[in-house]
Amino acid sequence: MANLILVVNSGSSSIKFGLFKSASQSRFPKCVCRGVLTGIGDSPTTQIDQHTMQNIPQQAVDAFAQLTFSTLTEAHHALSQWLCRFLSSLSIATVCYRIVHGGNQFNQPVRLDSDVIQAIKSLIPLAPLHQPIGLDAIEVFMASFPDATHKACFDTAFHRSMPRVAQTFAIPKHMTAAGIKPYGFHGLSYHYIATVLPDSNDGHLPARVIIAHLGAGASMCALKDGKSIASTMTFTPLDGLPMATRCGAIDAGAVLYMASELKLTFAEISELLNQQSGLLGLSANSGDFRTLLSSNDKDALFAIEYFVYRACREMTSLMGALQGVDAIVFTGGVGANSSHIRQQICQQLSWLGIAIQADFNRANNVLISGENSAIKVFAINSDEEVMMASSA
Repeated sequence: MANLILVVNSGSSSIKFGLFKSASQSRFPKCVCRGVLTGIGDSPTTQIDQHTMQNIPQQAVDAFAQLTFSTLTEAHHALSQWLCRFLSSLSIATVCYRIVHGGNQFNQPVRLDSDVIQAIKSLIPLAPLHQPIGLDAIEVFMASFPDATHKACFDTAFHRSMPRVAQTFAIPKHMTAAGIKPYGFHGLSYHYIATVLPDSNDGHLPARVIIAHLGAGASMCALKDGKSIASTMTFTPLDGLPMATRCGAIDAGAVLYMASELKLTFAEISELLNQQSGLLGLSANSGDFRTLLSSNDKDALFAIEYFVYRACREMTSLMGALQGVDAIVFTGGVGANSSHIRQQICQQLSWLGIAIQADFNRANNVLISGENSAIKVFAINSDEEVMMASSA
């Protein structure tokens, strides 16, 4: 197979990849092979999605299961070497990378060159946990596939449709001009959901939609006629909802207090807010929803209670931006798969006339609301990789 698209979606502890080929008769490129390297830095594992395998030899599948790595860079190299060695008969024409922050510079996918890479590097302070990961992938795979076209796909780009009022902080104009403004994230996920939602709604996209991308990283987005008009994540992926280890929204004065009165350094504050807070900080045990949901520990239960409380507050604030809501979509690893979290959030919003059907919700159906619900509620798995491949 020639002219394939390789997608590399790297996170802090996992790398998702996919091989796609253009399909002129289809909305999205067709997946040839898809897999994931997980547990990076802890208990590394690999998994190939057998349902997507097309013309991939069993020898390659067996070799993928044998990959070893302990760091993110090692995992990138292991994946690259596997592709070059065992799939050498496949011609990769384009490599697409998920880059979390595009700043003011990038509002759509862009071909990588030295200037673009330098611009991405300049945005590291805005996403210090995520930006270096994308840059590491770029370095490894550009060296492995020098003849391919390489493109960056930005998680912030989808939100450039937000009105000015939603892309502004109440700070002096010269600070806004310096790039201190709300950007929004998880845009690739939101774009995918906006594209496929009509398939589950009689071919129509509801006018006012709130998408809840819930997982280790969590945010929500308000869509009006398919365009982002507001999001809970703002300047960095630290804001908004509480996450696995990130605090979410916090008074800036509390951060100043940590520095002035508690004498924490910048590095200590960054570590505290990014790595030690969120569900982990609240439970003092784990940031993993599965662990917390299976525990009877009072702190674990409170962490879930707090998450649901904040989710309901953020969701209703987005309803204000939309002046109502016609549909809610849960996505992300938790949103699309945790019936318990969906049930708790919808129960607290029942005053809006939301009524989910318990058996639909437990089965992770696409439509989980009942016929008597005033607002349609969906649970849809997102696909950032196919969205990235579509940009090739």
